[in-house]
Amino acid sequence: MTDILSSFLDTLLTFWNQFFYTISKLVNPLNIIDILIIAFIVYKAIEFLRETRAGQLVKGILLLLALYAFAVVCDLVVLKWLLSAVFGSAIVVIAIVFQPELRRLLERVGQTRFGDLSKGTNDAQAIAESVDKICVSAGQMQKTKTGALIVFERTTQLGDIINTGTIVDANVSESLVGNIFFPKSPLHDGAVIVRDGRIYAASCILPLTQSTAFSSQLGTRHRAAIGMTENSDAIVLIVSEETGVISIAFNGQIARNFTAEDAAEVIKEKLISESDLESGSMVTKIFKNLFSSKPKDDIKPEVKEEENNEG
Repeated sequence: MTDILSSFLDTLLTFWNQFFYTISKLVNPLNIIDILIIAFIVYKAIEFLRETRAGQLVKGILLLLALYAFAVVCDLVVLKWLLSAVFGSAIVVIAIVFQPELRRLLERVGQTRFGDLSKGTNDAQAIAESVDKICVSAGQMQKTKTGALIVFERTTQLGDIINTGTIVDANVSESLVGNIFFPKSPLHDGAVIVRDGRIYAASCILPLTQSTAFSSQLGTRHRAAIGMTENSDAIVLIVSEETGVISIAFNGQIARNFTAEDAAEVIKEKLISESDLESGSMVTKIFKNLFSSKPKDDIKPEVKEEENNEG
């Protein structure tokens, strides 16, 4: 009995010493940084998979892996050979199957706020004023039920979209926005692109969303707005031609029933960081951009079926 107890205590002591040895090795600034980076990457990967259809594709891949393991255990030669050939070209297969998701992921990685460091207080104020003017014009179009589609460019450059329209590159004014979207005007059919607080292009063609999560009754204008935000980090303002309802699309989602004032606040929150509106040194801005988080993407899908056949 004494020998068993002594053996147990020796084992426990060995485990305890090994545990503390491992902890002492981990308590290293570089190791902690390494673990935090890996944890952040895994967290973001899971978050990305949950919010896209890639999650379903991953389930299919896991099912194939389980089937392959079953084939190995049961020595199913033909099935094992077939699955081995599939997994041998896994990189090419993933690149093809996950092409939309990979593109969106890489765009998000490139969506850094360092580009905002060059913007001073005056630029931020100019952008805020342009948003206010555009939303005032949207409120006027809401009353007259004039359809409008306005894209606010953020970090993702929209050169391909701009090339489909007409370059305007003009200061924002309520009358200019109203004239562009006035029915039957040369530039009313399409979207306006706003870059750095200026109306940069008009009559631009936007990609339509391919998502089936939205009602089939959703109009073309709203589907184009959602499609634009699926392929970039832009924020899109929509005025319904049939109902006059003001909507905002962002991050592949859409919310409706905004007032002009509320829409302006939401758009400015997405376009302008607090550090842009404050004075400070370049070093201060760098640290704020590194350690501050972006506003939560809380625009939720909410679309009524009354938008049928909207242009």
